[in-house]
Amino acid sequence: MRITMIGSGYVGLVSGACFADFGHEVVCVDKDQRKIDLLLNGVMPIFEPGLDELVARNVAAGRLRFTIDLPEGIKDAEAIFIAVGTPSRRGDGHADLSYVYAAAEEIGRSLTGFTVIVDKSTVPVGTGDEVERIIREVNPEADFAVASNPEFLREGAAIDDFKRPDRIVIGSDDPRALAVMRGVYRPLYLNKSPLVEMSRRAAELTKYAGNAFLATKITFINEIADLCEKVGADVQDVARGIGLDGRIGNKFLHAGPGYGGSCFPKDTLALLKTAQDYEAPQRIVEAVVAVNDNRKRAMGRKVIAAMGGDVRGKTVAVLGLTFKPNTDDMRDSPAIAVIQTLQDAGATVRAYDPEGHEQAKKVLDNVVYCDGAYQTMEGADALAIVTEWDAFRALDFKRVKELLSEPIIVDLRNVYPREMVEQAGFVYHAVGR
Repeated sequence: MRITMIGSGYVGLVSGACFADFGHEVVCVDKDQRKIDLLLNGVMPIFEPGLDELVARNVAAGRLRFTIDLPEGIKDAEAIFIAVGTPSRRGDGHADLSYVYAAAEEIGRSLTGFTVIVDKSTVPVGTGDEVERIIREVNPEADFAVASNPEFLREGAAIDDFKRPDRIVIGSDDPRALAVMRGVYRPLYLNKSPLVEMSRRAAELTKYAGNAFLATKITFINEIADLCEKVGADVQDVARGIGLDGRIGNKFLHAGPGYGGSCFPKDTLALLKTAQDYEAPQRIVEAVVAVNDNRKRAMGRKVIAAMGGDVRGKTVAVLGLTFKPNTDDMRDSPAIAVIQTLQDAGATVRAYDPEGHEQAKKVLDNVVYCDGAYQTMEGADALAIVTEWDAFRALDFKRVKELLSEPIIVDLRNVYPREMVEQAGFVYHAVGR
């Protein structure tokens, strides 16, 4: 099938490359000439494990190409996916849909023959209705249907998530649109991936509801972790004990410094704004957002407390900047608030992240960026592990002790067993343990 992906960011590029790998003919369209130039030269604008090889393979096979020419890019397409950004709108927190609507208008002007327009971007309930209205307004004779197909990709594992999904959600009541979408995802039938068909509005809400629930699990276990510290329990034992309950499950029950990234922060906020518009308050999600925002700076204060309560003139070595491993994404990363809290208290911060330096420099000032984990620790008064990259899971504690001026480790991701670190001669502080 011929597929066009409008937007070559994280969702559009990963989805387009995977569709091409299934054998579809895919064109990725983007207005950013620099991004297209990078892709044409085999350079990925984002870091995602395995993406460069996937793109190169399908470009070489002639199944994947890139352009800034939208009319040419959608020519003869059977399905056009809108995968542009929907960031939180400055001022009120609503999802900024201007890119979605601009894409819909441009698509509408160029449609020929029956085409399925698919909202792949994360959008509030009712966005598909507006996309349909815009297209009909600019091209009353167009033959098309609008469907919702939310993405459920985890950064760092997006390719596997796309090719082996828990489920595929398709929102449409149009028989022709459903037939096209079944054809698009037919290659996944061999994996027995459930294809769940529902109304367009239900599909739009499914994405937000899913992310809000996962954010709630993270925030729940983080608050339990605080209680564990007070009563002398180990949150990892508690998480294991409740996670074995099939009704709960063990995923997203890892205590840490709070959630960040491209989805949970903006999606929970957008859900709250939508709920307010429809006068259906979401009190649980409101609490989740507030607790998570407060937790990030609290983790900075945790590092300060571990260093005796006063860090003025001291140096902290920070390992990990991105919101999670295997990505270069700094959006709403807990590391930002942790570092800013340390700096506000007068500390100097030395930091290392395997992929995040360039993005971190855009949001963090006065940080000393180092070329490796051990270089970061040279002369520092404490080590804080903020992101659980694999490269930080087997540190040489003898070498670490020689480099740090004080043997203090604050492990905000619970990477290490307490006994191991304390036996190596460190004062060890974890989360909920």
